[in-house]
Amino acid sequence: MTHRIALITGGSRGLGRAAALALAARGTDVVITWRSNEAEAARTVAEIEAAGRKAAAIRLDLTDPAAVAPFVERLRATLASRFGASQIHALLNNAGMGQHASFAETTVAEFDALLNTHLRGPFFLTQALLPVIADGGRILNVSSGLTRFSLPGYAAYAAMKGAVEVMTRYLAKELGPRGISVNTIAPGAIATDFGGGRVRDDAALNGFVAASTALGRAGLPEDIGPVMAALLDDETRWINGQRVEASGGMLL
Repeated sequence: MTHRIALITGGSRGLGRAAALALAARGTDVVITWRSNEAEAARTVAEIEAAGRKAAAIRLDLTDPAAVAPFVERLRATLASRFGASQIHALLNNAGMGQHASFAETTVAEFDALLNTHLRGPFFLTQALLPVIADGGRILNVSSGLTRFSLPGYAAYAAMKGAVEVMTRYLAKELGPRGISVNTIAPGAIATDFGGGRVRDDAALNGFVAASTALGRAGLPEDIGPVMAALLDDETRWINGQRVEASGGMLL
């Protein structure tokens, strides 16, 4: 029997790491990507293997279009040598970066960095991976609660995530004939090091989030990882083309 294999971009820390561990707990082998911290990636791989699953980590800089083709070739080689496989069954487009700046103060460089990381990168990586994703597989893209509610300072970031949600619906339509379902998860405010750790470390912001959330606190990676894993499971294959918010009921 061939075990399911998931590819998670940005899987060395934060939400990606939480998803990797949740998938491993469900019996899925995992390949993660990392960009700048190889040691964190190695620790995540070790944790997955300690849970009894196979894992590997491959470096990828999503902001570099020239890096995609070599990455796919390395992925193919890793699948063959480490997993005895030729395809993945799930793709989580998770890698991201935070940016807090008012609309008036957002620079071209900041805008382009968000565009390259959150939209162009996942678009062309997914395109290049189409032959590697098994028919009947799952794709999950990561958006944000900020596409539903508006908070000053996130105009550019939220605009990219809004585009991701539209891309998801088109992917679901175009990949339907292959039995591949595609969805978006939209986390609310999560206490991680994302965006400089503002939600985690800024007491005033954390308090605002807690007061604005029906469940009374900011989210944690452990709140999101299992939801990601569930949406990548075969059991949820009939959910398709949807935006699923996991925010604890923020700004209802």
